[in-house]
Amino acid sequence: MTEHQAEHGYLLDNQQSQAVIRFGALGELFDPVTFRHVDRLGIGAGMRCWEVGAGGPSVPAGLARRVGPGGFVLATDIDPSWTAPEEDAGAGTVEVLRHDVAADPPPSGGFDLVHARLVLVHVADREEALRRMVQALRPGGWLLLEDADPGLQPLLCPDESGPEQRLANRLRSGFRALMAERGADLAYGRTLPRVLRESGLEEVQADAYFPITSPACTVLEAATVRQIRSRLVAAGLATEEEVDRHLASVETGRLDLATAPLVSAWGRRPSA
Repeated sequence: MTEHQAEHGYLLDNQQSQAVIRFGALGELFDPVTFRHVDRLGIGAGMRCWEVGAGGPSVPAGLARRVGPGGFVLATDIDPSWTAPEEDAGAGTVEVLRHDVAADPPPSGGFDLVHARLVLVHVADREEALRRMVQALRPGGWLLLEDADPGLQPLLCPDESGPEQRLANRLRSGFRALMAERGADLAYGRTLPRVLRESGLEEVQADAYFPITSPACTVLEAATVRQIRSRLVAAGLATEEEVDRHLASVETGRLDLATAPLVSAWGRRPSA
């Protein structure tokens, strides 16, 4: 979830106290989507998986349960502070490794699945990161990429019905401006099918998902704003009073908060 090149100053680094809250909310929102695709691709007993930019523990744990005791899951992140899942006697081995997908050599051994969620949108050298992930696939192995595309749906509150919703959307616009300044590609998700085909993968397909309102969206928004509030204020994108007012509105639970569409795309490395 959080691979990036540190010099670009990623806004949502794993060392901050809100990170674990964000990981939990992202897992609640998107794990069902991720594992719907993982299961459709036939990932099961005895397989080897590489979870790139894992961030939190939920995806590595879910993969480990699917591959079982004879399987293996490598979970990497440039900061794996929150990545290691709890041990499960019926699950495959999970190894956690500090690793930068765009700079470090790809892990050896070959993988039946390489998965990255909300990763490449933040990586400056996306082409190199993608090349290394494809290189790590076994013949016939699947690459599953999932990334946001805020350009497709830029609003935090699609139903902009009042001043609270307008403030929410303005702060979300400021957040995305800060991301773009640090090299995030806010229209990357829509490119995933093409980049998978251009990487030589076959059987490429894609779909997209976003919730329009959910308790997890409320938790995610509160944690995100608390994590970036000093940067919003320092950049002149919001005042302290506006941030406090927005957080108070979020905490009422009466705002219908959405996410950017999560585009999921998958393709298979040719067997020969």
